[in-house]
Amino acid sequence: MDWFNNFWAVYSNLVLTLGTNALLALSIYLTLACGMLAIANAAFMGIGAYASALLTMNYGVPFPLALAAGMAAPALMAFIIGKPTLRLSGVYLAMATLAFGEVVRIVLLNADSITGGALGLNGIPQLTQWWHVALALVATLAVLWRMRRSRVGRAFESIKEDETAAGLMGINVGAYKMLAFVLGAAIAGLAGALNAHLTFFIGPGEYGFDRAVEILTMAILGGIGNLTGPVAGAVILTLLPELLRAFKDFRLVINGFILVLIVLFLPGGIWDPARVRQWFGKSGRRA
Repeated sequence: MDWFNNFWAVYSNLVLTLGTNALLALSIYLTLACGMLAIANAAFMGIGAYASALLTMNYGVPFPLALAAGMAAPALMAFIIGKPTLRLSGVYLAMATLAFGEVVRIVLLNADSITGGALGLNGIPQLTQWWHVALALVATLAVLWRMRRSRVGRAFESIKEDETAAGLMGINVGAYKMLAFVLGAAIAGLAGALNAHLTFFIGPGEYGFDRAVEILTMAILGGIGNLTGPVAGAVILTLLPELLRAFKDFRLVINGFILVLIVLFLPGGIWDPARVRQWFGKSGRRA
């Protein structure tokens, strides 16, 4: 087992980051599955990270309670801002939620006495273990899998296909959109809390526009046809910079080129259920 111990000593943070990024991709998958282009997940991640870190650092709150607070704080904020913003749709909703993300980043940057300002929070207890991330990811996948096959999942799909028709069929569009928004915020907050207690340090710059776009790219890249796609997209986007490390200054260019090729030739994402079924169907006929 020496090889495994050596591997874990070097790559443990990367492996656990795969799990937290998968949670982030699943958090935005939830809103996309309901037809909402909301880009506030980076802000919700930041709220969860700071809320949980402040509780463990300043008040010695047990880790499970800190994780719960890291989920509750962004969920509450999502409920508050969801009332006015979820009336919007498309690019207007994206702009409104992106603006909210910038507000959160600026508040974190200027609340020096609480958040540490531009210096961030340093010395966060490293409490996140591999099984915390694994349990969180498995539990999230199980809940979302069950939800997809329930009345709620069918309502989400109806709203995504045609919001007006869904409303005429008796579906409470506003309530279901709020549910997707709040649950997505809670999952993003959980990822932020786990990540904060893994990396020892957090700062406002980690939860800005770049992180918001990265989270959206993970879900779109993998595909939002099922739960496998966002996880696959998160794994790819997390591993690509590491796999291309040998290219040094050119790795970001190659990274972007690969993403462009995938978007051009795989518009439904890497894991598109329709394409997979078609491919297996052709394989069966050839056999």
